[in-house]
Amino acid sequence: MPRRLLPILPLLLACVPLAQARTVAARIAHVDTPVAAMTQVRLALDWPADAPNGRLRLRAADVDAGALGWRLRDVDWQCPLKRLVNEGRVRWHCEGPIRDRSGAALRLALELDAQDIDARLAGEGGALTLARRAVTPERTTIDLERVPAAWAQALVHSAWEAAQLRKGRLDGALRIDAPDAQPLRVAGTLAVHGLALETPDGAIAAEGVDADLRLDLRLPDAGPALRLDGTLHGGEWLFGAAYLALPPTPIGIGLDLQGKADGGWDLPRLSWRDGDTLQLDGTGALSADGTLQALSLDATSRDAHALPARYLSGWLGPAGLSGLSLQGGFDASLALAGGVLRTADLRLRGLDVGDAQARFRFDHMDGALRYSATTPVHSTFAWRGGALYGMPFDAAAWSLESAGGRMRLREPVALSFLGGEIGFEALALQLPGHAERDGDGLRMRTALRLDGLDIGRLAQALAWPAFEGRLSGHIPTVRYADNRIDFDGGMAMQLFDGRVDVSSLSIERPFGVAPTVTSDLALQGLDLQALTGVFGFGSIEGRLHGRIDGLRLVDWGATAFDAELHTERTPGVRQRISQRAVQDISSVGDASFVTSLQGKAIALFDDFGYRGIGISCRLRNQVCRMAGLHSAGNAFTIVDGAGLPRLDVVGHNRDVDWPTLVERLAAAAGGDVAPVID
Repeated sequence: MPRRLLPILPLLLACVPLAQARTVAARIAHVDTPVAAMTQVRLALDWPADAPNGRLRLRAADVDAGALGWRLRDVDWQCPLKRLVNEGRVRWHCEGPIRDRSGAALRLALELDAQDIDARLAGEGGALTLARRAVTPERTTIDLERVPAAWAQALVHSAWEAAQLRKGRLDGALRIDAPDAQPLRVAGTLAVHGLALETPDGAIAAEGVDADLRLDLRLPDAGPALRLDGTLHGGEWLFGAAYLALPPTPIGIGLDLQGKADGGWDLPRLSWRDGDTLQLDGTGALSADGTLQALSLDATSRDAHALPARYLSGWLGPAGLSGLSLQGGFDASLALAGGVLRTADLRLRGLDVGDAQARFRFDHMDGALRYSATTPVHSTFAWRGGALYGMPFDAAAWSLESAGGRMRLREPVALSFLGGEIGFEALALQLPGHAERDGDGLRMRTALRLDGLDIGRLAQALAWPAFEGRLSGHIPTVRYADNRIDFDGGMAMQLFDGRVDVSSLSIERPFGVAPTVTSDLALQGLDLQALTGVFGFGSIEGRLHGRIDGLRLVDWGATAFDAELHTERTPGVRQRISQRAVQDISSVGDASFVTSLQGKAIALFDDFGYRGIGISCRLRNQVCRMAGLHSAGNAFTIVDGAGLPRLDVVGHNRDVDWPTLVERLAAAAGGDVAPVID
């Protein structure tokens, strides 16, 4: 039959006459206390005759704190028992080590009489003090002094099963109410110091968290209910892809949680107060596995400059945007249902967006962007200007419509860029998490028009050789998905009085680690004299044609391509090659001159006629397989001479190490070559 512990101990102690030796023992199958139940309890008291102290031993097979979550097995507590008398009131005091199956060595001090009980549990540099008074038998108070956070593991586990407390200390005062036929309630204040926690799957973690909290936890059978308010001071948090690095200045928080019968949670109140940086108010719901099922959230930032470092780095880093900067403010609201975004509204207030690597910049963005998964909504926003890789573009205004989980451009947009114009003739966005896409990431489709972009300005901004020309083209479809941009259609560049057509262009990880570009290029009628002049590659007169197929650049360095370049006779265009150009070609192609002259007589001529020039390279695995106009064995002809004196350039090694070839090109452009004459 269950028994109450408080009446039992004084009754047992009353059986001990102080003038006689006495040993008393009791076995109790089940004992209730205000916060825990004990089974198979054994009490033993040994008090020698006329001794000032006796010795008490309490053992229990199981101590179960029930709703609080604590459960200890094979508990053994031994202590010297003292009888204290103060103004006629007799109390008993006992203090000694207490152990359980885990082997943890703590020290428990207990002082009690028939009415009141006081206890203190100390160890690992902290102490927990418990008090219960007969006038309020349903209430137990607990004071915490530098208590290890791990002591609260069981209590946290009762509300959050996956949480594992790793480090930290707790101070505070808690009140535990356990009235008959009513749910247990824990309320009070907590000061948290250096908290670290994680879940087994690593999806949620925290480190170095300080907090001052007020909590009210109720544990009815229907599920726990928690109300939490307070401030956070510093620390780092990880929630899936979200990483928060909080400042030492206080951040106000408020949270209500209500457990549901299916193991899920309702969040009827959520608030966050980080000064001018971020303020949040919302409600939500979580499934039993922690998946966000519903969310209604309003956000305000009057000064967004700290947002990327504090709240956004977990998403920005993988996207290659770790240097994102924000200046200005915004308001936002969103609603999710069934784990799917239903509505979103972003209102920009003079927001500047930049990049630490100066890859892009958008100045003074104003207006609104609205999203709807159902009925159509319209919005407009604009910027006053910006830059892309240091190349400025002017103001633009965008008019959008959203419906059915998509956003589209309502009318074309054009902006000046590089002395020409870029036009967005169409634009459609598919945001992540829409039901029709089954959780796919951001997807975009647009149509681009390029009119007369100045390639000279582009080359100057990107530190390229001094190209001259214009870039124009129509790209009917540009697609972005899975961190990759694909361009359908093509672009045409008017370069060196000729034309370069770009097709099959795609870019992977455009702002991420090791961006990768693939494309095919077609060259038609480039003026070789202008081209070689730009590259400092001697002087060649003629027209260049050819293809570069399967071009692959990783982190802007070539790793694969199939290139074939050759000259074609053009009416009115001479075909001459300078001695410097012959030397440069021979050095790059691991070639030698074959000439009708002897010895150094070739040095008497400044240039030579040629019938044709041709060279090709198939790059794979850092090796360039080379060929020319025609090949015989391991030799291939690069320059087929014409006239007198006749000079041919013949390569003798068809497999050339690519890094070596690049070094030769650089040396040739710098004039650091010497001819080899056969």
